[in-house]
Amino acid sequence: MDFFQAIILAIVEGITEYLPVSSTGHMIIASSILGIASDEFVKMFTVAIQFGAILSVIVLYWKRFFQSFDFYLKLAVAFIPSAVIGFLANDFIDAMLENVIVVAISLVLGGIVLLFIDKWLENEEKKSDEVTWQKALVIGFFQVIAMIPGVSRSAATIIGGLSQKLSRQAAAEFSFFLAVPTMFAATAYKMLKYHLNFGFTQENIPVLVVGNVVAFIVAMVAIKGFISFLTKHGFQIFGWYRIVVGLAILGLYFAGIKLEIV
Repeated sequence: MDFFQAIILAIVEGITEYLPVSSTGHMIIASSILGIASDEFVKMFTVAIQFGAILSVIVLYWKRFFQSFDFYLKLAVAFIPSAVIGFLANDFIDAMLENVIVVAISLVLGGIVLLFIDKWLENEEKKSDEVTWQKALVIGFFQVIAMIPGVSRSAATIIGGLSQKLSRQAAAEFSFFLAVPTMFAATAYKMLKYHLNFGFTQENIPVLVVGNVVAFIVAMVAIKGFISFLTKHGFQIFGWYRIVVGLAILGLYFAGIKLEIV
């Protein structure tokens, strides 16, 4: 992987990580267009650049992270379901991660859900901005659904928040906050595993640093734009977009074009 390829993948990661469109699906398309062969460094890189995306949330919402200890306890409650189930079902999840068809179908089905989610969860009751312990736990179980590649962690957790009568902005922001421990755990594990098995070199460390810097900058812009758009327009456009991307992956796959989950 060269610097140009690393930058493109980092841009894709920064844009799609916090939008309900599945970063995995976009990584498949981007890596195929760029002709990036899937190897151990590439697999580690696509996870490790999430660190840059994590930092963007901390920088944008730094005051919230110094709010109270209760804030961290609620994040821990929401994080526990995916941590436990991810550990117990690790082999099954890894098997799904190698299946491009699963990603494509998840994109399409998730897109259909987003087309109607605003009406399904439309309620005359006043929406709340407060995330209680119970709501945090429910959102945590919704995050488990995102272990199916193509579902989108952001989409699952935001929908989980909306199902608990949170406002669109509150649901999206808690999804961002929950991404910090979730993605940090995945990134740390992947980087440690790579280091122990292969070791970082003078060639791949600069590529990794550049990828994280780009992902950080792009994610900051994407988060700000997404919050503004979501509160005004809802999810429908993301639903249509997911369906198009999912069908595109299916079309490329059945056309015989080699697609790999990097």
